Amino acid sequence: MNNIVLIGMPGSGKSTVGRLISKALGRPFVDSDDYLRQLIGRDIRELFRESEAAFRDAETEAIRQLAARDGYIIACGGGVVKRAENMELLRSTGRVIFLDRDVRCIARSVDTQGRPLLSSSADRLQQLYDERIGLYRKYSHYTVKMPEGPEEAAASVLSLVRQKHL
Repeated sequence: MNNIVLIGMPGSGKSTVGRLISKALGRPFVDSDDYLRQLIGRDIRELFRESEAAFRDAETEAIRQLAARDGYIIACGGGVVKRAENMELLRSTGRVIFLDRDVRCIARSVDTQGRPLLSSSADRLQQLYDERIGLYRKYSHYTVKMPEGPEEAAASVLSLVRQKHL
């Protein structure tokens, strides 16, 4: 269990925090959405236009491949928790950390137009949080409350690494 897996809402800072942790630990970083784009050879929005199920199927294949790696910092897409299979794969080779950022802070800082599930309405972000919060809590080994800055969150994760040998 050598991977560190970051989960949380879209815009919660998973990629930013993941890159900071990667740099501090000298371990490779991968964003699962970026990896998925490379895997399918096209933009995620195009896949979403086909259907959310098509996207989730491709996401599960990407997670399968990423979970097989060792020593990585993996920032997952916000909806990765929607499939138990994804989380079983990730938990089998890593420690999962939920970056819990206040929805109001996310709403102030996230461009929703580039995110397929958030672009429909201003209330959609809160709705997604309400739908997913139980899953984030269920599948995470640890929760880090996100302050405003990613540096503080990265420091909290690094403290967990030191204490728990993640």
